[in-house]
Amino acid sequence: MDYVKAKAGAAIGARLRRLSERIDGEATQAYAAQGVVFEQRWFGVLNQLALNGPMSVGELAQALRITHVSVSQARLSLEKAGMIQQEPDAADARRRLLSLSGAGRELVTRLGPLWAAFEQASMELDREAGGLVEMLDRLEAALDRRSLFHRVTAICGEGRS
Repeated sequence: MDYVKAKAGAAIGARLRRLSERIDGEATQAYAAQGVVFEQRWFGVLNQLALNGPMSVGELAQALRITHVSVSQARLSLEKAGMIQQEPDAADARRRLLSLSGAGRELVTRLGPLWAAFEQASMELDREAGGLVEMLDRLEAALDRRSLFHRVTAICGEGRS
């Protein structure tokens, strides 16, 4: 029995984590098959820096709609791998900007065809799944309107005497 699948909506977070882990694992296999050591969590940061040039951790977090902590963890990993570098912001010396290193630019160029293949495969999966991306957009919008926290606490409050 697949517990997470059987719990349906009650285990939506677990189901999304499971799918995310599967997708990340299979993506890692695809990178490895192309002879590339690549962590899936790097994609958003590298892609944003390639598209937009130098950005701060806060700007990346806002653009990707993920936490500052998540971007900082990816930053540390990318710096260790030599893919990005930090430099002071000319307009505000207290702020640090991240940019692609030479090795990072080379990697992004090398990965262009593979990223295009990922996009094509993702669009195929989306069609096969019946518009999953649109459904995820609706789920995210519903959570933006009213968080899971507020929904659960309202329901719990209704049950109190």
